[in-house]
Amino acid sequence: MISPNFWQGKTVLLTGHTGFKGAWLALWLEMLGAKVVGYALKPPTEPSLYEASNLAASCVSVIGDVRDAEHLMRIVQEHQPEIVFHLAAQPLVRLSYALPHETFASNVMGTVNVLEAIRTVGTVRSAVMITTDKVYENAEWIWSYRENDRLGGYDPYSASKAAAEMAISAYTTSFFHPDNYSQHRIALASARAGNVIGGGDWAKDRIVPDIVRAILSREALTIRFPQSVRPWQHVLEPLGGYLVLAEALYKQGATLSGAWNFAPAYSEKVSVGEIVQIMSELWGEALPIELAQTDQPHETTYLQLDAVKAARMLNWKAVLTMPETFAMTADWYKRYAAGEDMRRVSTEQISAYMKALESRSLAASGDAMSGGAV
Repeated sequence: MISPNFWQGKTVLLTGHTGFKGAWLALWLEMLGAKVVGYALKPPTEPSLYEASNLAASCVSVIGDVRDAEHLMRIVQEHQPEIVFHLAAQPLVRLSYALPHETFASNVMGTVNVLEAIRTVGTVRSAVMITTDKVYENAEWIWSYRENDRLGGYDPYSASKAAAEMAISAYTTSFFHPDNYSQHRIALASARAGNVIGGGDWAKDRIVPDIVRAILSREALTIRFPQSVRPWQHVLEPLGGYLVLAEALYKQGATLSGAWNFAPAYSEKVSVGEIVQIMSELWGEALPIELAQTDQPHETTYLQLDAVKAARMLNWKAVLTMPETFAMTADWYKRYAAGEDMRRVSTEQISAYMKALESRSLAASGDAMSGGAV
């Protein structure tokens, strides 16, 4: 469970707060009473959740580049965070083919710069470094990948994130080793989540934003790999896992350091083609579809994560069904198109999600008391 009392008054450094996932996490942390210090480039898209929710007015928002080690260090020293979430990255597979150097510089050296700031400042007690499900050397098999499976990367994005994982591991063993926790007092973990969907994502070459743009413009949707399967989940699912993990690291220390998967149940797999159909039906409009005709850069066809570790050690599980996930997502975009206050809409969805978490927790407690399965 997420403990609002724990977060009240905590100073949290959140890199990447102008991005899709980062903006949702910033809103959630503010609702929990944390002081959010955001550090990121300007919003990567227009429109953006960051601007639609007016985050600049409610948090300390620093526009900066994680590749700028000196500037990042200065901000960290100034605000003295207790908890760090590192989400800043070049997050797109297809863009990494066009910008491989920028991708490696942002995702590897940007991560190292954040790690150096954590090591130097002396106030951080808990840090969650966000990578991706694509850090695994993908054999295109039907089994789900576990945290101790081999890392790899076919494309520059995946390889850069796997390299970031190696940097995180090196800092853990070299500077934040669990055996020396009483001396450094820093608990560090990486978090790997699958493809997330939800309102407020406007990135290019992502299936849900592409669907919404096609519907609003009344143009045909071009899709590349309709049979591709990913561990789709609503953006609030892994973000809730990150919050639970950060709190556990803070309270329990470096015994929880290491890698963590956050993914939906295996049965919740959905293909790209099925997502198009579901979103079209929820919007109430038929969507013409075209298959991309030109050769496309390689993308993984099948990918699933095993989140048993998070379930057993953090009591974290995804709580939304696929229909609920898509309904929430379509609702956000429809209300955006209608001109509603998207900060209010977004916080309403966070509140509803937290109630769903609480209901699951109460149901699990009831099963445990009656001797049933949890």
